[in-house]
Amino acid sequence: MNNEWVGSLQQFVDGISSSVAVIAPSTDRGFPITAWNANFIEMVGRPRLGRVGPPYVESLFPTYARRELVSKIEQCFATLEPMELEQAYDFSDKTHWWRLSLKPFRVDAIAQGQYQVLLSGIDITAKMRLLKDLEVSTSRFRLVVDAAYDAIISIDHEQRIVLFNCSAEILFGYSREEILGKSIEILIPEANRAHHRTHVNRFATSPIQSRQMEERNRVYGRRRDGSTVPLQIAISKINNGGLVEFTAIVRDISEQVRLTELLEEQATTDELTGLPNRRQLGAFVEELDCLRRSYAALLVDIDHFKSINDRFGHDVGDEVLRSLASVLRSAVSPDQLLARIGGEEFVFVLEGASSDEARSFAEEVRAMVQALPVPAIGNKPLTVSIGVATTGSEGTDLSAVLKRADDALYRAKGNGRNRVEMAA
Repeated sequence: MNNEWVGSLQQFVDGISSSVAVIAPSTDRGFPITAWNANFIEMVGRPRLGRVGPPYVESLFPTYARRELVSKIEQCFATLEPMELEQAYDFSDKTHWWRLSLKPFRVDAIAQGQYQVLLSGIDITAKMRLLKDLEVSTSRFRLVVDAAYDAIISIDHEQRIVLFNCSAEILFGYSREEILGKSIEILIPEANRAHHRTHVNRFATSPIQSRQMEERNRVYGRRRDGSTVPLQIAISKINNGGLVEFTAIVRDISEQVRLTELLEEQATTDELTGLPNRRQLGAFVEELDCLRRSYAALLVDIDHFKSINDRFGHDVGDEVLRSLASVLRSAVSPDQLLARIGGEEFVFVLEGASSDEARSFAEEVRAMVQALPVPAIGNKPLTVSIGVATTGSEGTDLSAVLKRADDALYRAKGNGRNRVEMAA
């Protein structure tokens, strides 16, 4: 190769700001480098690289990077197609990353038709460090998300699931692989899907950035097996390149709901018999008042209950109350209510019943109780007295109706018990 060609080539590469070297075809010693600039010396970390004789690729690049680079150079000469690769070189101070480009070229007038390869390198250390930092940050984020006690789910602007943590997998029964990319509606009960997209779109255009989904209507999720689960959901949104994405923190509140329902049941249920108590009775009648519905009230009292307690004890008395409650419950239809309001007193509320209908019902109940043997008191018959009152011109106030029924019950007791009396 003539000196004119080498000199011209060296002047050319010296004027390039990136790292540049020219590689000639392979010899028995390897690939000679015929020209290089100062940035190339910096890239390979050889500050004393001189101009006496051509250096070789195999002697300049570290062993761990040499095999890949030489392979790319060979391909470039063989195919005359450009090649690219990224390599990291460890120096005493730190690691540097370079993006290398290999491009074959030929200048006929100087190189006499022989192809050379132009190697150019761009220092991408800063970029790679940012990527590494981002990778560490992303990894830390994923570890935090996956370690979270609550389910965390993100959806994109098309409401497709893009994030689904470990707790979400446990809660809904789907693996991450099978749920990512699916519509969020897969996690919503069918009955609630119709308006979900509208609600999400409204939230997307709202100035509010995060909100708690309301308890007005309890929120439910749909598991993989089709079962539903009550949820507490806090949802927030972010603007990702002009597109709104949503992230929800989801908590299973099954136990909380169970305890709440249990407390509500205890507050409205008689502990001994399991029947509604006076509070639930009042709520039932209040609903009838709102609907302007008439009703009849039957006040039922066990005859001689004090003597049962005195003779057999209170445990037996409680068993008698449970037995009676079971019998009375069997007579109740969906539009009626049976409640225990204290001691040995029970109340039937019959929606829309006339006086004759209420009396007939009361007689059926009395006869049914009388026909029932009670093992707790030696299978002796149990009897009840019943006072009946219906709503009338004086209104539907429960206290007033029960007062009239109580007066009728008092007459039934005075007239020999085991009988039905109607309020005046």
